[in-house]
Amino acid sequence: MDGSAELLAFAGFGVAILIVAWLPLWLERLPLTLPMLAVGIGYLAFLFTGGAAAPLAHNRVATLLVEIVLIIAVMGAGLSIDRRFVWREWASGWRLLGIVMPLSIIALAALGCGLLGLPAGVAVLLAAILAPTDPVLAASVQVGPPGVGEEGETRFALTSEAGFNDGLALPFLALGSAMIAHHARPGLWIAQWLGIDVIWRIAAAAAVGFAIGWLLVRLNHLLPKRLRLSQSNEGLASVGLAFLVYAAADAVHSYGFVAVFVTAVTIRNFGHALDYAQRLTDSARRLERLLAFFVFGLFGGAIASGVLHGIGWREIVFALVALLVVRPLATQLGFLGSAHPAPVRIALGYFGIRGLGSLYYISYAVSVGTFGNPGRLWPVTALVVLFSVVLYGFTARPALALLDRRMERVGWKGSRPPETLDLRTAREREQQARDDDLQ
Repeated sequence: MDGSAELLAFAGFGVAILIVAWLPLWLERLPLTLPMLAVGIGYLAFLFTGGAAAPLAHNRVATLLVEIVLIIAVMGAGLSIDRRFVWREWASGWRLLGIVMPLSIIALAALGCGLLGLPAGVAVLLAAILAPTDPVLAASVQVGPPGVGEEGETRFALTSEAGFNDGLALPFLALGSAMIAHHARPGLWIAQWLGIDVIWRIAAAAAVGFAIGWLLVRLNHLLPKRLRLSQSNEGLASVGLAFLVYAAADAVHSYGFVAVFVTAVTIRNFGHALDYAQRLTDSARRLERLLAFFVFGLFGGAIASGVLHGIGWREIVFALVALLVVRPLATQLGFLGSAHPAPVRIALGYFGIRGLGSLYYISYAVSVGTFGNPGRLWPVTALVVLFSVVLYGFTARPALALLDRRMERVGWKGSRPPETLDLRTAREREQQARDDDLQ
């Protein structure tokens, strides 16, 4: 890199940081988002570079960058949830994960076979790639920082879904890979897939995440007050912890994203330092926004470099149906018999936001050599993500405002309100804990 290129790189890096820090103030009243601007800026920046940002040419770098952003985003999502981890109170999240996501994968796989003419294994792989609700793009429809109180069932359900399903899509990715590799002899892989990819890796990830989160809280409590991590003003500890948990989960061949989210929820439920939880979340969110801006900028560069080459009407129809038909219908089916009001069900079906999770899984599948022709799935995945960035960037705020007005009139129809972390007295409880420590 010559001197002028280095200067341009430094200038671009500085401009990007200023954009991330300043533009939200300008965009507050506009139907625009930072990811939308990042894609546009990246597209213009790479428009005349002759394919310099083609993802297949830099697949390992693309996978690593998106992986880092997702790790931080999942940690921030878990730390933001004020609702206690009680099975019944998380019912909406479990429905999205255990019913809506599998139904969506089945429908998308069928659509991939029927409309795009994909083999069954490749269609399942594509469906798994498009399964996760993105924790970065969906940030505008998730809960706020810790301690601000529940912001409605829709925001909670989308946050819990986005936190978990970036890991829970991996078993379906493994399913598609196994179908491709052993399509003629399913008996060779079904038992291994259920035992290893589904049961062991999910359970191990949950165990690793809970153990590390609980041990950190206990260690912090046992240390002298002046040495406790919660006394630190540095919130970047959440980022370091997220990477540590992710590595530990990967070491036992489990799902790192699931472990990171479980750790964050454990810390939020067992820790009492509300102010520190807010600092942890704030640091994670800031770094997430900055890195996500770069990644979406590179995604715009990938579009300029021709990643959408070969897109036809079938792929366009597939992308629109995936976002506007499959997810809403699967959500309505998944919430049959629940007490959630109609506006909540409609909103949960509409906000099936696809983004960095899908980009990570397509890059991951290419890096492990899951299928022979990655050029077939990259354009479809990129098109769905692009539609998602634009569609929800323009409509998320108006849709949420409409939902809030409807919920004010309808009200919560459940049998009782959710059990939160006693937010009205959180600061009082924190002060009491400090007083107890001094005694």
